[in-house]
Amino acid sequence: MPPSKTAQAGFTAALIDIFPMLIGMVPFGLIVGTMGKQAGLETWELMLMSSAVFAGASQFIALDMWTTPLPALAIIGTTLMVNLRHVLMGAAAAPHIKGLPSLPRYIFLCAMADENWAMAMRRAMSDRTLVVSYVLGVTVPFYLNWQLWSFLGTQLGDLINDPAELGFDFVFTAVFITLIFGFWKTDKRLSPIIASACVALIAQQLLPGTWYIFVGSLGGVAAAALTYKRKDDAHG
Repeated sequence: MPPSKTAQAGFTAALIDIFPMLIGMVPFGLIVGTMGKQAGLETWELMLMSSAVFAGASQFIALDMWTTPLPALAIIGTTLMVNLRHVLMGAAAAPHIKGLPSLPRYIFLCAMADENWAMAMRRAMSDRTLVVSYVLGVTVPFYLNWQLWSFLGTQLGDLINDPAELGFDFVFTAVFITLIFGFWKTDKRLSPIIASACVALIAQQLLPGTWYIFVGSLGGVAAAALTYKRKDDAHG
């Protein structure tokens, strides 16, 4: 297949894979824009946050804590805990993206979110090589989509006073259930999912703040590593 056709096929496959996540992002972006306006941010300030931070959960937390005087250190510490999982995500993705040219690799890492990371990893786990067109296809539209709905949220904020009334509070949960199910269909192992959930629930009861997110991630990674080792030993 000519390179142009290969690139087109990769980008098309990426758009198909990421499209449900683009729809799922709509309420997230609207809520972030609404929260920004309610916190007193100007539209340009909220858009600067969405483009530079590009992390829905961290933005929700930061905007929820946005008071006067601004508790900057508390916001930085809390969002750091939430985003520590990206260290594990980047480590998992590294073997699959190391062959890509520098620019698309850095674009992916800088705009790496749970959703586009999950789509890239699922493709890699299906024994399909990650090509530039696919990586950019699950990353660039996802990034631009967040900017669009964040902006619209700042303009339509008065219509969304209580996101729970519209069921928006469940969208986060629904998206992650979908991602987990997608991974399970590819990998067929429940132990990392169960371990991550159990460890996170225990950590939530014992640890302050949002440490449970990172600790739960470690629990899932540990379970996956142990399971993988046992499979290798069984075949050895």
